[in-house]
Amino acid sequence: MNQKSLFADIKAGIVVFLVALPLCLGIALACKVPLFSGIIAGVVGGILVTVFSGSKYSVSGPAAGLTAIVLSSVTQLGSFQAFLAAVVFAGVIQIVLGMLKAGSIGNYIPNAVIKGMLAGIGIILIIKQIPHLFGYDKDPEGDMEFIQMDGENSFTELVHMVNFITPGALLIGVVSFVVLIIANQPFYKKDRILSNIPGPLLVVIFGILLTIAFKGSALMGIDPQHLVNLPSINSFDDLRANLTVPDFSFIDKPGFWLIAITLAVVASLETLLGIEAIDKLDPEKNESNTNKELLAQGIGNITCGLLGGLPVTSVIVRSSANINSGARSKLSVILHAMLLLVAVFLLPNLLSLIPNAALAAILIMTGFKLTSVAIFKEQKRSGYEQFVPFLITIVVMLLTDLLKGVCAGIVVSIIFILRDNIRSSFDSSTEVMGGQLYHLIKLPQHVTFFNKGYLIRFFKDIKNDSRVIIDGSINKKINHDSKDVIKDFINTAPKKNINVQLIKFKL
Repeated sequence: MNQKSLFADIKAGIVVFLVALPLCLGIALACKVPLFSGIIAGVVGGILVTVFSGSKYSVSGPAAGLTAIVLSSVTQLGSFQAFLAAVVFAGVIQIVLGMLKAGSIGNYIPNAVIKGMLAGIGIILIIKQIPHLFGYDKDPEGDMEFIQMDGENSFTELVHMVNFITPGALLIGVVSFVVLIIANQPFYKKDRILSNIPGPLLVVIFGILLTIAFKGSALMGIDPQHLVNLPSINSFDDLRANLTVPDFSFIDKPGFWLIAITLAVVASLETLLGIEAIDKLDPEKNESNTNKELLAQGIGNITCGLLGGLPVTSVIVRSSANINSGARSKLSVILHAMLLLVAVFLLPNLLSLIPNAALAAILIMTGFKLTSVAIFKEQKRSGYEQFVPFLITIVVMLLTDLLKGVCAGIVVSIIFILRDNIRSSFDSSTEVMGGQLYHLIKLPQHVTFFNKGYLIRFFKDIKNDSRVIIDGSINKKINHDSKDVIKDFINTAPKKNINVQLIKFKL
């Protein structure tokens, strides 16, 4: 690795760390589990999963999409320790899925849905971070659900926050945006010295300095609830106290294995969707080994379960920040995980001065990069068959969650595919020869139930005294319902003086 690539990975690692830190803590808070479990997941995902990963730029860690499952599972099993045991077995199941080559499932997700998912995540990120930017932090960082823990939803929160604006946090947010905009200007990127300082790092530095400057001010002072809340680990005893071990005595409890399987399936689906999206963002257009990725995620979740961490998946927000920051190798991801460890063990007091508003600005800018206007224009130019699934994916994601949005987009895409298949599956023509009307219909290789309606309409439009040629030269299989339609037509044809000729087709 040359010096230029090393510097690029260091810069990207710092940016990913600044994006990951509030998300790891916020997701743990949203799941109502120890904050340190989010850090453990971030470290395991960043180091162990990355080493075995089939993706060059993917960042793994605790995922907002699993929050609801974690909450309900811990409640159902009665303890976080029992849930950790389910995480261990979920990891084992993921390894089995990887060995069974289940990673290819991601190849069947339409591009329009993947792009809709990316844009949807960007929009959700922006909407969810605006309250934090204004100093209203009642809903935890990392909560991506439409119905929030504070009783509001993604949209009512924007109205409700107006009554709780923190002037100091808002000013820090504005300054953070100015710094990020400057850091994206050509003169900054071309400068030999400035180009080596990531914009998000400057945002954090200014945020800490302003927090200190505002201290003691009745108007501008930043309350501790609006700052990063890190778990304090000052000794080995503190570390041991913050580690939670799994309780395997619950494996015979009703619902345990269903939770383990659900975790494995949902985490695997989110990972595969994430990998597909990351490959779309990858400037080098690398194709990740998804089966290898499932194995890596399985190893990561087994480790997380044993150490007391939240389950991990490949996460798009952190991965997109990694790519957009110019990462060159897996080193950037490993570095971000090492910085998470350093933050907890060596710098908890300093990092506890970081205002949430500064981190919100970084995440909002990440959201804007995921959901640029250019993406909407590109999908619209591609035609409504691409644009409609794209929009449906976004809308359903906004109103529910990621997986429901993706499923809705896939369903709409399938409807378009079926419609096109029904319309274009038959090659037919009509000509007048020798004063008689001829109809030629060529059966495709496979005729299914969905083609039945087309056949009924085609035969219904044939006029009396015509000649019909049904060519089955390339047909290999025909559905029983469609075959019955052809039989019925042939049986009733003599009554209308319609002559039917079959070519290489047997009823």
